[in-house]
Amino acid sequence: MTKIVGTLGPKSRTVEVISACLRVGMSVARFDFSWGDVDYHQETLENLKMAIKSTKKLCAVMLDTVGPELQVVNKSEHAISLEADAFVVLTPDQEQEASSKLLPINFSGLSKAVKPGDTIFIGQYLFTGSETTSVWLEVAELKGDDVVCVIKNTATLAGSLFTLHISQIHIDLPTLSDADKEVISTWGVRNKIDFLSLSYTRHAEDVRHAREFLSKLGDLNQTQIFAKIENIEGLTHFDEILLEADGIILSRGNLGIDLPPEKVFLFQKAAVYKCNMAGKPAVITRVVDSMTDNLRPTRAEATDVANAVLDGSDAILLGAETLRGLYPVETISIVGKICAEAEKVFNQDLYFKKTVKYVGEPMTHLESIASSAVRAAIKVKASVIICFTSSGRAARLIAKYRPNMPVLSVVIPRLKTNQLRWSFTGAFEARQSLIVRGLFPMLADPRHPAESTSATNESVLKVALDHGKASGVIKSHDRVVVCQKVGDASVVKIIELED
Repeated sequence: MTKIVGTLGPKSRTVEVISACLRVGMSVARFDFSWGDVDYHQETLENLKMAIKSTKKLCAVMLDTVGPELQVVNKSEHAISLEADAFVVLTPDQEQEASSKLLPINFSGLSKAVKPGDTIFIGQYLFTGSETTSVWLEVAELKGDDVVCVIKNTATLAGSLFTLHISQIHIDLPTLSDADKEVISTWGVRNKIDFLSLSYTRHAEDVRHAREFLSKLGDLNQTQIFAKIENIEGLTHFDEILLEADGIILSRGNLGIDLPPEKVFLFQKAAVYKCNMAGKPAVITRVVDSMTDNLRPTRAEATDVANAVLDGSDAILLGAETLRGLYPVETISIVGKICAEAEKVFNQDLYFKKTVKYVGEPMTHLESIASSAVRAAIKVKASVIICFTSSGRAARLIAKYRPNMPVLSVVIPRLKTNQLRWSFTGAFEARQSLIVRGLFPMLADPRHPAESTSATNESVLKVALDHGKASGVIKSHDRVVVCQKVGDASVVKIIELED
């Protein structure tokens, strides 16, 4: 029921590997534009489309922006060894060659942003906490635009790109950079991306700005924006960001650098709870780092995945583990198994009561229908809830109450016109439920409107039931709860199946 977002990259971009990832449970593919060019990602996406066709498994596409990410530029790509207690200079002069004494960076305002005593982290996989590939610096003095630092640990930086993170300092760069806008308006528009993951979201204004930008790009006005919370600034404004965003990604790698490690769990629990009550998807990252190189997660990581599910997360996002890890398919498979175990002991009863209490009375019409459908399904031990929806909102509301059976969201396409041509909406809505816990979309035949006579509804229902039987969630003599609109009224009904 918990969804898995996989990042596609060097180790996971062939049709074979992507097909295997889809089979073991990946339902959203993330394209990270911090590295790799448009053509590279386009090639990967074409492979994803072929994999979807051959496995017949739906998959949504998420574009991850670079945002105000500070980077060390290592043109020669030689490994750089740094010794503890030595000094290194960070300079905005990108023409210089990177060495153990001097590191050129892509930001000219560093010397104005920091002061002596501040902490800076640099590394390629800085956020895994693997201490030999990332280095911890302390600002010693400022010389014009240059920043002189003391090296705190011995480490070797390898590769062409290292990220630089300054603890708890505001970086004066736009959240949606010009490079990001360029990628979204070309690659994003061409591929009708379902989700935009907005890196380093710090204010609600960031989300509004991104939405305004997307609204002018044709189909992308339907793209959902997930705010990626990665520093203390984002956490401080969490409540207003949540109001604006369609979902939240808690980037625990960066948060773990900005916050003391002992605080991270607390923010995770609080943030996931707030997302749950708002009925917006919460996505957790950095759960099985050690699987980048190993076939098995550590015990702590396995527990961490389970706890994310018990906290109420909708999806688990895998980054390095699938992007450059040696075992992308095994990682998705193991994470899926741990999620399934945790779901068996998820305290649905308590969660339901909390959510109903939080919503309060009087409930809105839709909210009361959704909660009644879930309550009925639990009382009669239904094997599945089937919900007919055109915007996807009703199905998301049902999922918000976290029923312990799958919710089949049958998206009924709507016909709309812009005077020049007719088009069907529905594909976006169907794919966007692939990141919500327990929601499984299917797109209905557009000839069956959602609010129509009982006869057409019966035929759509039959298609949904057949789909449920084929995928093994519905058997003979099962009970099924159906939630649909008939005329102006919303109806929740319980059907008992024959042989």
